[in-house]
Amino acid sequence: MNLIALSVWDLILAAGLVVVLAALSWRLCLGVERRILVAALRGTVQLMLVGLVLKQLFAQANPVLIGLIVLVMWSAAGWEVQSRQKRRYTGPWGYGIGTFSLFLSSFSVTLLALLVIIQVEPWYQPRYLIPLLGMLLGNTMSGVAIALDQLTRQAWDARGCIEARLLLGATWEEAIADLRREALRSGLIPIVNAMAAAGLVSLPGMMTGQILAGSPPLEAAKYQLLILFLISAGTGLGAMAAVWIGSRRLFDDRQRLRLDRLTAARR
Repeated sequence: MNLIALSVWDLILAAGLVVVLAALSWRLCLGVERRILVAALRGTVQLMLVGLVLKQLFAQANPVLIGLIVLVMWSAAGWEVQSRQKRRYTGPWGYGIGTFSLFLSSFSVTLLALLVIIQVEPWYQPRYLIPLLGMLLGNTMSGVAIALDQLTRQAWDARGCIEARLLLGATWEEAIADLRREALRSGLIPIVNAMAAAGLVSLPGMMTGQILAGSPPLEAAKYQLLILFLISAGTGLGAMAAVWIGSRRLFDDRQRLRLDRLTAARR
């Protein structure tokens, strides 16, 4: 493959564009210039560290080290789901719902892809496992976070309507059914839009990376399709699991609405 290596100066030039964006934010009084610079610095440090770790990981293919990296990725994704909620679940549920949903969806779909579709030998080869799991976790994380946030916000705003339905004899599932559907729709919108626009509006990241690395465009398109299908399945399964568990958590064993299990709105 003919890969053009990037120098440090190439990256500095590209980073200059981010600095210009931060300067514009400051000039227009948008108030996000610090967040832009911190996010850029954080992303730089994280990606460079990951690059160094993966270089060693690919060379050794140590199952224990691979398992440790996977655990860190999974834990970080679960934390991100929790941190994106305006109204979080109290106690360990705040972290546990998203984390379990990610495990149930992303890990099962990744294993299916490695064992059945790609048929990697051994299945835990880091060259395939880490990138696939990373893409699935990242996209599923967004879908789960959006779905849970939508569910808890709507449940809080519509608490009077939910309690009225319960008083009229509805079960907890019937009382919150429409809110669950809306939450699931919201969680699935990003991946549906990404699939609909792929190839026509934009070239997705994996396909672009493979083409830049020298892969044949048609082969890159096949892999990108595989990733899109896997991500859509993972996002759907994760959002469904999170919304079901999350909605059940909003009611007690006597089917009473328990919004005290949510924290107050964050400012």
